[in-house]
Amino acid sequence: MWRGLPLLALAAVVLRGAPRARAAACEPVRIPLCKPLPWNMTKMPNHLHHSTQANAILAMEQFEGLLGTNCSPDLLFFLCAMYAPICTLEFLYDPIKPCKSVCQRARDGCEPIMRRYNHSWPESLACDELPVYERGVCISPEAIVTAEGADFPMDSNNGNCRGAGSERCKCKPIKATQKTYLRNNYNYVIRAKVKEVKTKCHDVTAVVEVKEILKSSLVNIPKDTVNLYTNSGCLCPPLSANEEYIIMGYEDEERSRLLLVEGSIAEKWKDRLGKKVKRWDQKLRHLGKGKGEPGQSDSAQKSGKTSNSRQARS
Repeated sequence: MWRGLPLLALAAVVLRGAPRARAAACEPVRIPLCKPLPWNMTKMPNHLHHSTQANAILAMEQFEGLLGTNCSPDLLFFLCAMYAPICTLEFLYDPIKPCKSVCQRARDGCEPIMRRYNHSWPESLACDELPVYERGVCISPEAIVTAEGADFPMDSNNGNCRGAGSERCKCKPIKATQKTYLRNNYNYVIRAKVKEVKTKCHDVTAVVEVKEILKSSLVNIPKDTVNLYTNSGCLCPPLSANEEYIIMGYEDEERSRLLLVEGSIAEKWKDRLGKKVKRWDQKLRHLGKGKGEPGQSDSAQKSGKTSNSRQARS
């Protein structure tokens, strides 16, 4: 979220680049992953101290596999805001950083997948070091204004949210099959009845009553009312109140949270499906996939490339 700056004016600067008199301080975005984003000018060195975009491109390669898992809709925006920060006239000497909330959403969605393969969120991308809306200038996808003037919902921190807009939510359905179960290696599987779905701007939480625990990992799951946390303004997979589902998802061990993110499964409960899942889990344990060894998907293997050597390039 931009703070203390007119959004429409900033959008014009972001989309067209800085004026000619100061253009030498900015350069066109040449990082392929970041070209689709709504700014086309950046400045080096970036927030990771890469002196050139060529070095930044090499460093970003380690995240291609993680991006392929669709673990968070905020991940690409966050990475590009760090590796190819927006260059504007007002902030030539100190490029704007992404908001702490953007980093947290990306981390909360993707770190559970990284941990399955013995990796953690990189220290160089620590969320605690980033500004919050109330105390500094930062950027989030909700605050980007397009050239045509259509904007996204504002960050919920400013109390002026316009709503998430259900038309923006396009959930890719994932069917519960043995192949999917073995590949995704979910942290938890529960039978639960949905009590309500709470929506506050881009923050969506499903409140469910746990009826049966078919699988659990490190986060304790009581047979009681629990929250399932998303990492965007979309509830994917979708849930309807007062319906009973079998839900397969991931967990945030650090915050003792159950997550419902892209890649998770929610299907209407059937006894037959519950029995199948128990058989699949026995096979999963037999294969030793719980340790992240045999049968990793290609995208998950690539997501593990969080090597310190790449982070060090500048």
